[in-house]
Amino acid sequence: MAQYGKSEYWDERYTRDPEPFDWYQRWSGVRDIVVEHVKAKAANILMVGCGNSRMGEEMYEDGYTQIMNVDISMVCIKAMQEKYRDKVGMQFQQMDMRAMEFPEGAYNIVVDKGTLDSVLCGEGSTLNVQKALAEISRVLDSKGVYVCISHGQPSYRLTYLQRPEFGWDVKVHTVTKPMMGQQGAVATKEDKDNVHYVYVCVKGGGETQQN
Repeated sequence: MAQYGKSEYWDERYTRDPEPFDWYQRWSGVRDIVVEHVKAKAANILMVGCGNSRMGEEMYEDGYTQIMNVDISMVCIKAMQEKYRDKVGMQFQQMDMRAMEFPEGAYNIVVDKGTLDSVLCGEGSTLNVQKALAEISRVLDSKGVYVCISHGQPSYRLTYLQRPEFGWDVKVHTVTKPMMGQQGAVATKEDKDNVHYVYVCVKGGGETQQN
């Protein structure tokens, strides 16, 4: 089993392969879904498990300039701090999403691209996911939005996201997996092997909807 929950695993990986890598989707693939819920460009955004993805950079270039990026790997964070030192408002901190150092209600939106999936692949996955989601809920403001981009189908992921203590209104979207020259097209429900799921969790409670 890959030690996805351990900083040593990621430090070694980013040392070995420092080139930018995006899990699942680029910003263009999920943009329409996210902006539907986050219209204010001045929103305080937290990117958990940022890695060396270009997602934050692409959101920044799209006008979202208040982005805090956290990752468990110090190797990754140091490289990203250096790379983006000229982008004011684009910050990077080494942090474990299961125990974040931010005050309650500090963020309007939390973006998670593959990080929950990564935690679920590690040891003690159920407890670690509960810790991570509790932290995400804590740092979101009263109308905050958690966007989780995942390969996991609703039958597996909603078990975690619909826990009553979060009180999230969860909407499930599907986007096709990126192919050459094509990103972000809406997939059909039947084509489960060719999609990623975007779970939009809004504080305030309600029923799950699938689009």
